[in-house]
Amino acid sequence: MTAAGRHETIGDSPVGWVASHIRRYVQTDGADGGTFHGVPSLLLTTRGRRSGTLRRTALMYGRDGDNYLLVASNGGAARHPAWYLNLAADPAVEIQVGAERIAGRARTATGEERVRLWPVMTKVFPTYARYAKETDREIPVVVIERATDRSR
Repeated sequence: MTAAGRHETIGDSPVGWVASHIRRYVQTDGADGGTFHGVPSLLLTTRGRRSGTLRRTALMYGRDGDNYLLVASNGGAARHPAWYLNLAADPAVEIQVGAERIAGRARTATGEERVRLWPVMTKVFPTYARYAKETDREIPVVVIERATDRSR
């Protein structure tokens, strides 16, 4: 993600183990960090909704055709994770899957689509089902579609 053609600094997650995961992922193009406890992992970059700066985190993901799927579980906490609030405010995102960097647009799955995608993600990481029982909020399933020139 760039602004006016210049490269911007990306702030990595302030959580120590996540920042370490991101560092390994970036240094090895996902060879180290491309999976986390056996689950596929990607890097998500969003724009901070308050700061306007780029923020990066590592997340487990699933697939639905050409789309990438994320779950905003926040470990079953009562609040959405910051990355989800950021992409809800600005859906233009970048993901890194292995060495590939993909410009995308994020949206929250709703209705029948969410009903269909939730089991896809609980199969990827069964603990999501437990997280859903630990919170009163509906845990969002996020769909990331590749950006087209018109969707950016």
